[in-house]
Amino acid sequence: MNYENILSSFQNNITTITINRPTKLNALNKATIKDLHEALKRADNDKNTKVIIVTGSGEKAFVAGADISEFANFDSKKGKKLAKKGQELLFSFIENLSTPTIAAVNGFALGGGLELAMSCHFRIASDNAKMGLPEVSLGVIPGYGGTQRLPQLIGKGRAMELIITAGMIDANQALNYGLVNHVTTQAELIPLCEKLAGKITRNSSVAISAAIKAINANFKDGINGFEVEVSEFGSCFDTEDFAEGTTAFLEKRKADFPGK
Repeated sequence: MNYENILSSFQNNITTITINRPTKLNALNKATIKDLHEALKRADNDKNTKVIIVTGSGEKAFVAGADISEFANFDSKKGKKLAKKGQELLFSFIENLSTPTIAAVNGFALGGGLELAMSCHFRIASDNAKMGLPEVSLGVIPGYGGTQRLPQLIGKGRAMELIITAGMIDANQALNYGLVNHVTTQAELIPLCEKLAGKITRNSSVAISAAIKAINANFKDGINGFEVEVSEFGSCFDTEDFAEGTTAFLEKRKADFPGK
């Protein structure tokens, strides 16, 4: 399928989705959000895709922010609609995908770009990456989940400082904060993501989906994460993957998971 603002490729059970607006530093506009939604949905529904990698084109930016020109003249009603629709189509959508999704942060990840990276299940950064939520410098706040996910990842105090100063941190500070899992060179960024993805593909996709659901439950109001864990744990026992995994273990061989 052809997209206007992204590229999508598939190899070795990995779908790589690249935001491709280099002249705009890969800024998110409505069309790009729609393209990302469709590509992610397609990959998540593809049984051959075991891992999704999301990155930006070029060497300067993952996503440098949202396309401000699209909403500079909005009123409060339109602003609320923009945030709600964006979260439904992309940010909350990614977080709840059953396919593990890795953000390969290859440069600036600001505003909506950092919110996109934080929506992914974990993040790997190149050593030239810079991250921040500068929205208050424009008279607005993060609206795509930034005020919620950043404190979850790095703690309330650090998130509060970063958001209300509109500051940026580099890749090593992001690593120290726990915002990213690994830092590597620009050249090794995608290979490292693919190496980690390869480890993931050897495991049960059914169990991974259940684990994602259980982990996410801990961060949702009104939901008991332990109860979700118990439910998902029990459900695993009725899967073909569980039968294959336990049989392979007892037979001292590698499991060949059917993904069912």
